Amino acid sequence: MSRLRAWTRDLGMGARFAFGGGREGWIRTLLTGVGVGLGVALLLISTTIPGALAARYERGDARSTMNSERADAPGPDTLLIARVNQTYRHTDIEGHAVRAEGPRAPLPPGLKRIPGPGEMALSPALDALLKSSDGALLRERLDARVVEIIGDPGLVGPGELFFYLGSDTLAKNGPEDYRVERVTGFGYDADREGLDPVLMLMVVLTFVALLMPVAVFIATAVRFGGDRRDRRLAALRLVGADSQMVRRIAAGEALAGSLVGLVLGSGFFAVGRSLVGSVSLKQRSVFPADLDPAPWLAVLVALAVPAAAVAVTLFALRSVVIEPLGVVRTAGPSRRRVWWRLLLPLVGLGLLVPMDGRGNDHGRFNQWQVSAGVVLLLVGVTVLLPWLLERFVAKVSGGPVSWQLAVRRLQVNSGAAARLVNGIAVAVAGAIALQMLFAGVEGEYTKPTGQDPGRAAVAVLVNRETQTRMDDLAQRISAVPGVTRAVPLTTVQAARQVPAMQETLAVTIGTCDALGEVASLDSCKDGDAFVLTGSAAPAPQAWQRSDGGAAKPGDELFVGDVSGYGSDSGSGLPARPAPAKWQVPADARTVPSREDPTGELRSGLLVTPAAAPKEIGDFPNARIFVQVDESGPDALDRARNAVFKADPFVTAMTLRHSEKAAGYSSIRTGLFFGATGVLVLIGGSLLVSQLEQLRERRRLLSALVAFGTKRSTLSLSVLWQTAVPIVLGLVLAAGVGVGLGAVLMGMAAQPVRIDWASVLGMTATGAGVVVVVTLLSLPPLLRLMRPDGLRTE
Repeated sequence: MSRLRAWTRDLGMGARFAFGGGREGWIRTLLTGVGVGLGVALLLISTTIPGALAARYERGDARSTMNSERADAPGPDTLLIARVNQTYRHTDIEGHAVRAEGPRAPLPPGLKRIPGPGEMALSPALDALLKSSDGALLRERLDARVVEIIGDPGLVGPGELFFYLGSDTLAKNGPEDYRVERVTGFGYDADREGLDPVLMLMVVLTFVALLMPVAVFIATAVRFGGDRRDRRLAALRLVGADSQMVRRIAAGEALAGSLVGLVLGSGFFAVGRSLVGSVSLKQRSVFPADLDPAPWLAVLVALAVPAAAVAVTLFALRSVVIEPLGVVRTAGPSRRRVWWRLLLPLVGLGLLVPMDGRGNDHGRFNQWQVSAGVVLLLVGVTVLLPWLLERFVAKVSGGPVSWQLAVRRLQVNSGAAARLVNGIAVAVAGAIALQMLFAGVEGEYTKPTGQDPGRAAVAVLVNRETQTRMDDLAQRISAVPGVTRAVPLTTVQAARQVPAMQETLAVTIGTCDALGEVASLDSCKDGDAFVLTGSAAPAPQAWQRSDGGAAKPGDELFVGDVSGYGSDSGSGLPARPAPAKWQVPADARTVPSREDPTGELRSGLLVTPAAAPKEIGDFPNARIFVQVDESGPDALDRARNAVFKADPFVTAMTLRHSEKAAGYSSIRTGLFFGATGVLVLIGGSLLVSQLEQLRERRRLLSALVAFGTKRSTLSLSVLWQTAVPIVLGLVLAAGVGVGLGAVLMGMAAQPVRIDWASVLGMTATGAGVVVVVTLLSLPPLLRLMRPDGLRTE
């Protein structure tokens, strides 16, 4: 008989044993299938991530107007659009005000028509929020009539909070008004920059660290029921099968279980995919249709999982002698060797250490070299743990009965206990290393904004408002319950001659209380004026330019539209007033500048309303700094409501101490998604493994109960059998994780610093998952500890 025919025959016989071996065979195959299926489901999800991200980007680009074609004047095919983004209870809401200027105005993706004045189109998630009790305060702000729900093509995800607000007051005030865009179409042809080397390193490490536990779990699942299988193979030897034949039969059983796992994994994936649209984590969500595995990746998973099942089974049987009269495990009497177990992590370190100190300044990291090094280090955890557990239990003796039962069980078969916690150990080691790397490089991707939320929670940015409306808006905000202070500041340009072009200086107008936010004033009364000194702002904004030099008391200036925008720009709008002459008060005092709550250091002149120039037209820029009593409920959102009611186009900017780079935040969000999936997999696989081991020992437990052993003693022995490998595994994982994290931080050119909070947190998380799984396995354990479990036919 040819070798191929022998393999086919024996694999087929193993499959028949898996499906036709009675109740025991079905249970064993089902447990294997569930364990493999959980891993397959997560593998399939991981293959869909690149496509899901690409789909999100494509829909975001399709609705963008970043490089859309512009028009200089209203036409039948033009649309005015302006951002009116909102924040509600630390949640960002993206929105656009729109106004069609002609019958053929471009239609935003996902809409059937453009909302008219007083109308609004909402995303499904925002519509649900507004209808819920949690959205009562937001309904006061977004109170327009809802005429349409935005379709999927117009959203990056099902959980996105997004709206279009129709407006009849939206207008473009000349070419310098960059707040409002006049477009003739939608779409953005993005040419995205690749991630820098350190961010790419973090992406590679995230995938490796999250997928390694999956591989370990699949390898563990295909070995469910190993003791019973070996006894059955011994019976086959008794009827004439040779040793190679029984190994091929065992491989056939594993192959059958893995195929069941592929089917169940596809089912788990389909169920998870159908539910993913209702899940939103950190304002990130994915459409079920986006989770579409690349065909070649799906085929790779379908081929790799059965092949791995066969390989793992044959590797596990290398130390088992299956004879007609029984099974002899040669690994029992001989001690595990440690030299080759240490060789794997050492080789991994050898691959990673040459890249030490490269950071972002020396080109990209070799992704294959990095992946191989990290994989070898994490595999080192799985091969070192059995040796460590064997050495520990070999030297333990004495103690309570429950402890002795647990230790003896571990001495007889420590490999099964180590396999149970290998996945946890690998996951914890990888998570610790990643957390150390993220903590180490966070400073590189987290930039201080210079803002001071303690002085103002919100900065209201107003464009082209008159002083009367500014004061009115500030009073309306001050009247909101919970608002303790609202101080308005307006800024206008001034120059010695017009048109001034770049030679301008800033004149800031406000009450003494408001001017105290931008300068250190010894004394102040209405009618005073001040010359600012000591401005060290490295890049002043356009409205803050001081190219014209410092002004002196008594200087004569032009104030208002000094940059040549006074004439009609062809936009159809009336010409703006010409600049007005104004003389700096002779008693103006020199005062030092002070950073305002947004972190800006101003230059130029400060004047109180009584000394301010008159009839200068619209103010180019104005700000209101708002302080709130955060101990009161929803004070900040009530202030935002007041701002939106006064003018939807006013920006209420929430002040923050720092902001993170978008790429860094996206990777951390992806890690959060992946870690959540791996934790679910860890819990499910551990529970299945625990139940399988209890089922294997059902007769032993029943016999001990029949001879009078207390159930509490047996329960404690099961807990000890889980606790000892877990403690050793977590200690080993913490050591390997810290070592790997130190190497990775060196590769990123960061000083090595152990993030003990991450180490303890991830270790505690791993221990917590095991505790939960152990508690869930106690009810089945109590049912198995019955004397009638000895009954047989």
